[in-house]
Formats: sequence, C-alpha cells, structure tokens
Amino acid sequence: MTGQANAGRPNQLLRNLHSKIASIPMILTAVVIFLGGTLWTVFYSFTNSKLLPRLSFVGLDQYERLWAAPRWLISIQNLAIYGVFSLIFSLVIGFLLAALMDQKIRFENAFRTIFLYPFALSFIVTGLVWQWILNPEFGVQSVVRSLGWSSFTFDPLYNSNIVIYGILIAALWQGTGLVMCLMLAGLRGIDEDIWKAARVDGIPMWKTYVLIIIPMMRAVFITTLVIIASGIVRVYDLVVAQTSGGPGISSEVPAKYVYDYMFQAQNLGQGFAASTMMLITVAIIIVPWAYLEFGGRKRG
Repeated sequence: MTGQANAGRPNQLLRNLHSKIASIPMILTAVVIFLGGTLWTVFYSFTNSKLLPRLSFVGLDQYERLWAAPRWLISIQNLAIYGVFSLIFSLVIGFLLAALMDQKIRFENAFRTIFLYPFALSFIVTGLVWQWILNPEFGVQSVVRSLGWSSFTFDPLYNSNIVIYGILIAALWQGTGLVMCLMLAGLRGIDEDIWKAARVDGIPMWKTYVLIIIPMMRAVFITTLVIIASGIVRVYDLVVAQTSGGPGISSEVPAKYVYDYMFQAQNLGQGFAASTMMLITVAIIIVPWAYLEFGGRKRG
C-alpha cells in the first residue's frame, strides 16, 4: 500500500518544473555574477593589485593602509552621520506624511504624486538642483538677503563642518516620498474596525498610532529600513553632483573612495579592500533583516 501511495505522488523535483527551468538563468546570473564577483573582490583585496589584478599577496596590508587613511576615516564618519539622520528623518517625515494622507484628504492623488515625484529623478539631477538651491550666490541665502536680512548665512555645501547636512537635505527631499508611499500602503492595510474600537474606547489618536498601529506595521517598517539602509551605504551620486567630495575631503563617502582608488588612482587592491568593508556593512544590515523576516518567527 505504501509503495502504491508513493507511486501515485508526483516527484517533488518535478513539481512546477516549467517555473524551475525558467528560473535557471536568474539563478546562474546571481551565482556567477553576484557571488562570483563578490568572492573575486574579497580575494584580490589581499593582493597588491594596481592597474590590473595580480596575484601578489600582501596579507592585511591593504586593510591596515585603509584604516590608517584620513580620507577613509572621514568617509566612515560622514556615512555614520548621514546614515543616522537619514534613517530617523526619513521614517519620521515619511510616516507623518502617510498619516496625514490617510485622513482621506482632498486631492490626495495630486499630493501623493507631488511627494513621490522627486524619487523619479536621478540622484545626479537631484544633486545639481540642490547645488543651485544651496549656492550662496543665487540660492536660498541670496533670496533671503535680498528680502532685507543681509546677515543671513546658509551655505552648507561650502562649509566643511556641515557639508554632509547639505547632502542630507537633498537625500531627504528625494527619498521621503517613497517612504511615505510604503507607510501609506501599510496604513491602508489596517482594518477599519481597529480605528472604530479605539475611538469607542476613547483612546487618543496618537496613542492609537504608537501602541496599536505602528506595532502592526512591523513588516512595513523592517522593509523600509532595509531600503533606506541599502541606499545609505551606496550613496555616491549626490556627493559627486553636489560637492565632488569637497570642500577638500570633508564630504567624502566610502562609495566615492572605492571609485576613486579603482578607476582614478589605479590602485585596485585598495579599492577592493574598501569595497569589501562596504560588503561587510551591507551584510550587517541584511543578515538581521533576513533573520527577523524568515527565521525570527515560527511558521505553522
């Protein structure tokens, strides 16, 4: 009987065979290009490669040189400042905008389009636009001074102490709309009966959001955090378009460091070491997310 039952069942390997065959090119692409390229980069980060890769192993010399370079340390510091403030302000502003949009306001579609439109622009375009806006000669500072406040100063892109915040302004302008849409989708998925029950119980709206709604949107917040964090680690275009790393090296970021050493300084070993450190940063972000999403809860 057991043999007959097993004979009647389709082989698990043959189930959805067409889908599995169709996915082979994507699997090969991911394995060969992504995994293979990653291993290749890590491998050659332990060599003294210059213009071309070469098997001249130097151990951890590239990493020691990397962490002794002031430019790399400034890059890490800028990334930390940019990352912390970008995460906080993107989530807070995006959620507040989504909460306002969820009140069934008039012209909601128009407002949603306006807020999301900056995300459709490339980072280069956004960087150039905000470079003009923050230019003290004809930007915000010039406009305010023309209104009578002659002592007003607002030139973050030309001040090495606050230049990273000027880049942050442009990033928030572009990315907050996407966060708003993600949060709005999460809010629209909340059962209307929950809102009715909260009103009947006399719970203030802010407590409803903090104690009930936000915990229910855990998956949305985790996904949004991963999207924002991945964008933070690879920030490059905005810096190049707005400051090119200046004044001096005060707005350098790791992605620009990697590009400059690999394609301008012709020091592949140093560029590979820096990109490996970026890979580790991404892994630190992705692994906890994967655990929370797929391994942190038991599925029935």
